[in-house]
Amino acid sequence: MGLPPWEEAEYVAGVGTDVALTSSAVLLEGIGGYWWLVGGVQEKEGSPWCLGNGLVEERTLYTYPENWRAFKALIAAQYSGAKIKVLSTPPQFHFGQTNKAPEFLKKFPVGKVPAFEGDDGFCVFESNAIAHYVSNDDLRGATKEAAAQVIQWVSFADSDIVPPASTWVFPTLGIMQYNKQATEFAKEEVKRVLNILDSHLKTRTFLVGERVTLADITVVCTLLWLYKQVLEPSFRQPYGNVNRWFVTCIHQPQFKAVLGEVKLCEKMAQFDAKKFAEHQPRKEKQPKEERKPKEEKKQPEKKEEKKPEPEEELDECEQALAAEPKSKDPFAHLPKSSFIMDEFKRKYSNEDTLTVALPHFWEHFDKDGWSIWYAEYRFPEELTQTFMSCNLITGMFQRLDKLRKNAFASVILFGTNNASSISGIWVFRGQELAFPLSPDWQVDYESYTWRKLDPDSEECKTLVKEYFLWEGEFKHVGKSFNQGKIFK
Repeated sequence: MGLPPWEEAEYVAGVGTDVALTSSAVLLEGIGGYWWLVGGVQEKEGSPWCLGNGLVEERTLYTYPENWRAFKALIAAQYSGAKIKVLSTPPQFHFGQTNKAPEFLKKFPVGKVPAFEGDDGFCVFESNAIAHYVSNDDLRGATKEAAAQVIQWVSFADSDIVPPASTWVFPTLGIMQYNKQATEFAKEEVKRVLNILDSHLKTRTFLVGERVTLADITVVCTLLWLYKQVLEPSFRQPYGNVNRWFVTCIHQPQFKAVLGEVKLCEKMAQFDAKKFAEHQPRKEKQPKEERKPKEEKKQPEKKEEKKPEPEEELDECEQALAAEPKSKDPFAHLPKSSFIMDEFKRKYSNEDTLTVALPHFWEHFDKDGWSIWYAEYRFPEELTQTFMSCNLITGMFQRLDKLRKNAFASVILFGTNNASSISGIWVFRGQELAFPLSPDWQVDYESYTWRKLDPDSEECKTLVKEYFLWEGEFKHVGKSFNQGKIFK
């Protein structure tokens, strides 16, 4: 992908930097006037974007190379005939310097790229706004209804596709640290998005109307790195309508002029720790200071030792507080265990669950020092909106904060609004439920039924695998996976 890690770090951190892939554009002088060469297509003077004085209107796009968001504007320009000169490399544009310079910030106060400047001095940033500006009416939506639908899909791409796509793809490119829980949730979100698109495209060639619009351009660009990096054949196979539409779009001449040949993913890419380490900024070694000759230390003059002042008498309240015993570790009475929970949690958070974390768990699990429990929420009929059900799980986790060192859990919400259930697998220190050991832990646990599992049984191994992976048949539930929460 070639995305500069510092730019992606800004995006992931919530700055939301708007960035884009670029192409080169050159003004050529030839017989009969001037042409702009954009994406390999020559446009002669006299097009809708000509100034009428022998020159084509000069529109400049500032960005850096290999920045996918600018694809939207460049593809839109291929359809509308807008001529764009791209400045993406030194000396014309040096990312991190040019866009932070006072002259640039006068035009584009937030310092984002891509940033667009017209020959008339009109300036605009944000890739969607730029793509809208360089489009024609057909791309924007020829009717009021079509225009609204285009905006709908453009907004959908930003709100529903970009976050999970970034979380899943960026670690595989070495530009973001891998987080197991976040990646698994992102995969489920991508499935949800693809299901929505697949249903919509079942009877349609394009997202809005019978021709390519900004909706198609935007959503294709947003899905591009998913298709190139992680959507292997088995993952994308259920979404035939989306695949057909995506391939149709990327083979349009206007798309190909900007994207080139797009090779679809053959094998799902994984986190590249080595590449991630290479992308981290290196700290410069500071030069060693020259040693100064040692000065003879003067013997400090002896001071008279101060006698300790008499302790102040405590009032009755302070005496009562001082007399209270310090809180004891509820697990202090248990013998030492060979299973180190923190070590497992690190494996689970940072490495593949199926091939690394699960084998580590079963290899090191101490069935005498720890126990595994299945929990199920007692009142599923009271569960309504799924987000409220998730809040139940999150609230319980927050109230159990001091239990984290001696427990681990994967709790899953199954089903949909007004038809859901909650269940999970918990691992506790000791052979009994941990909740009665502290009054602070007893708020929520009675809302669940608890069943201790035999670590040697096939049932236990299957449940642990399914709940830790968030994947499987979940035959005992009878509802589809919605989302999960990890207590660690």
